[in-house]
Amino acid sequence: MQPSDAPRIGYVLKIYPRFSETFIVTEILAREAAGEQLEIFSLRPPVDPRFHPELARVQAPVTYITRPHKLSEAWPIVAAAQRGIPGFQGKFARLLPELVDSDPGEVHQGIELATLLTQRGITHMHAHFGSIAARTAHIASAITGIPFSFTAHAKDIFHELVDPEQLERLLAGAHHTVTVSDYNLDFLSAFSPENAAGIHRVYNGLELGRFPYRAPTAPHAPLRIAAVGRLVEKKGFPLLIDAVADLGRQGIPVELRIAGGGELQQDLDQQVRSLGLSPTVTLLGPRTQSEVVELLRWADVFAAPCVVGADGNADGLPTVLLEAMAIGVPCIGSDVTGIPEVLKGGTGLLVRAGVVSDLVDALRTTASPAFDRAGVTRAARSLIEGNFDARNQSTRLRELCTGEHALSGAAPVHEQVAS
Repeated sequence: MQPSDAPRIGYVLKIYPRFSETFIVTEILAREAAGEQLEIFSLRPPVDPRFHPELARVQAPVTYITRPHKLSEAWPIVAAAQRGIPGFQGKFARLLPELVDSDPGEVHQGIELATLLTQRGITHMHAHFGSIAARTAHIASAITGIPFSFTAHAKDIFHELVDPEQLERLLAGAHHTVTVSDYNLDFLSAFSPENAAGIHRVYNGLELGRFPYRAPTAPHAPLRIAAVGRLVEKKGFPLLIDAVADLGRQGIPVELRIAGGGELQQDLDQQVRSLGLSPTVTLLGPRTQSEVVELLRWADVFAAPCVVGADGNADGLPTVLLEAMAIGVPCIGSDVTGIPEVLKGGTGLLVRAGVVSDLVDALRTTASPAFDRAGVTRAARSLIEGNFDARNQSTRLRELCTGEHALSGAAPVHEQVAS
């Protein structure tokens, strides 16, 4: 049993639970397993009826923050803050110049969050993504004095719609900022040099016990290729389908299965039909984590042909790529953002983003009996064990919240580079 003065961490999320954000659930479970007291505050209710079984293991209570749609719903939120937060009126008045361009609903959610944090004895907030969740946490922090941090991923820093001034305010206002790759760390440090000391790389972790390594067998004929992700531009799936068509023309039989849903579903269906690949390529739709693991176990090779989208959006470091590396599937990935940090030193095959011929060559390599499947996958598993264990990541996150890493003289997290 933890003492009453133990830190209490409030996770501020846009939507909880969210089917595609398994990395957040993994992080929460690891922190709970380490004995931390957590509460979850969600700004939106879930809209997807599908849930991963791991959600049942989360112990943290979940509170959904009121999102007022009219003034009559907003005034009670302000009144409750006036009653429950010491000095609310003056703090809010000082904050107003920063809020003039903010969404009113977002502001009122920040106020309600501030009241709840005060009532629940929360000592620190952590948000995922430098967008609405981090902005709401920032408002609540300004009102209560409770520090906040956030994890910056990809769309929230690379997309063309990101507001630079807003991102700068978040970086300056946060107790610290976490990001998920060294590429992101360098990007954010160059973007905001004056706040670089407070930005730390902490990779998304895996529950390694759920992804046991199995030595790969000889490749099948046809070669089994798996890909997983939302069907959006940055995942690069049209390139992978083109590569499969090229392999077929070269007389190399393959079978491709893509798991995920998204806005490009119809376009990809049409591409598959127009290339005559319907017997070869299957779009599986969204899959649970356990179903994804089954797909990875089926595969001879996993492909992450990511690209930078026309809107600037790019992947940070796909969690499913780490999962594939963990369980012993040879992996191919493109040289986008954080992917080169894990596909290096014989842990997989790295290709140039957007170059179909590179994908074709890499897939052909993995189909060859001469390819050292066992050596590559053992090296990949070793890298994952050394750098992506969720238990270690949870310790680093706790140390950043409490300042223990500074007190102990340990190197900042962003200096603990993967070996």
